Amino acid sequence: MIQGSIVAIVTPMDAAGDLDWDALDRLVEWHVTEGTNGIVPVGTTGESATLSIDENVRVVERVVRVVDGRVPVIAGTGANNTREALEMTRAARSAGADASLQVTPYYNRPTQEGLYRHFSTIADDVDLPVVLYNVPKRTGCDLQPETVGRLAPHQHIVALKEACGEVGRIAKLKALCGEDFALLSGEDPVNVASMREGAVGTVSVTANVAPRRMARMIAAGLAGDWATAEAEEAALQELHRVLFLESSPIPVKWALEQMGLIGPGIRLPLTPLAADFHAEVRGRLLDYGLLDAGERV
Repeated sequence: MIQGSIVAIVTPMDAAGDLDWDALDRLVEWHVTEGTNGIVPVGTTGESATLSIDENVRVVERVVRVVDGRVPVIAGTGANNTREALEMTRAARSAGADASLQVTPYYNRPTQEGLYRHFSTIADDVDLPVVLYNVPKRTGCDLQPETVGRLAPHQHIVALKEACGEVGRIAKLKALCGEDFALLSGEDPVNVASMREGAVGTVSVTANVAPRRMARMIAAGLAGDWATAEAEEAALQELHRVLFLESSPIPVKWALEQMGLIGPGIRLPLTPLAADFHAEVRGRLLDYGLLDAGERV
């Protein structure tokens, strides 16, 4: 089962916006050694919307090679064009990814039947586990629990990253999809609350900067140590907050640059973190002991 603290990893870039392969290698290695339980390359946080298909494939290939089987790699291969999603998912399978992350098609505004057919087509075509991804505030499209329930029996559809912002939906999904279907939180501020309802982990933005602490918190929840998990969640709320002061991944990429882990690159139409927020984000990084990337938190 896919579970634990899974990082929605950023895609490092240089000042010109070109992919920084050396920084990506270092970042992936850091996550593995810090205890991250899985890596999602080229998801929303990985700026999938502004990477070409070729770049998407190359990033997945690189992450798979560096990980070398130590943790699952869940390749972001979703698109609002089913044929494009199929192309990238086939490439991810060839690259050796362990699963694919399939976001609900954005902009098109498909019906629930359209969503069912989109995901079923991908799962039928490619022999690779599929993690569905519902993030309505990004896509303008909400994958309803009943549709997930229709999809869950498919042998290749194994999990859902739920980022609708409604913790109560997790229990409903659990009832519809069964025990063998993995539910993952897609909202960092409610990771543990979601686990209380039946989620088995998170696909996290915050794990980019505090991987060890996030892994420890999720492990406590999985072990049923709710007092520890909830105390950690409460302690991390300020870090979650500042990492979403502007659209993600703007703040988290700036934070990682301050930590010395990546360069300054981000692609238009996203822009670097506004100067008005620098002191606040840097202050929280100091509070959490994160400005030295070698420090264990």
